[in-house]
Amino acid sequence: MRPTIEQIGARLAAAFPGSEFEVIDESHLHAGHAGARGGAGHFRVRIASRRFDGLATLARHRLVYDSVRDWMPDRIHALSIDARLPGR
Repeated sequence: MRPTIEQIGARLAAAFPGSEFEVIDESHLHAGHAGARGGAGHFRVRIASRRFDGLATLARHRLVYDSVRDWMPDRIHALSIDARLPGR
């Protein structure tokens, strides 16, 4: 069963204190997709955190993935990430 937006938000808040983020459940856009059939979700995350300072895009994404790694791929099938510094 896929996590809720609130559960993902709680993970992000714990991993990125003081960050601003938005979690969007896009699972309905992937109905019938192989990953969706098992109940895993498709989510989009937009996050701005000082923790990304000095990091390349790939390193930023890895940090976000690390916060939900135990849910992938069984509960989260796909995660689209927009990781930025605050104010950008």
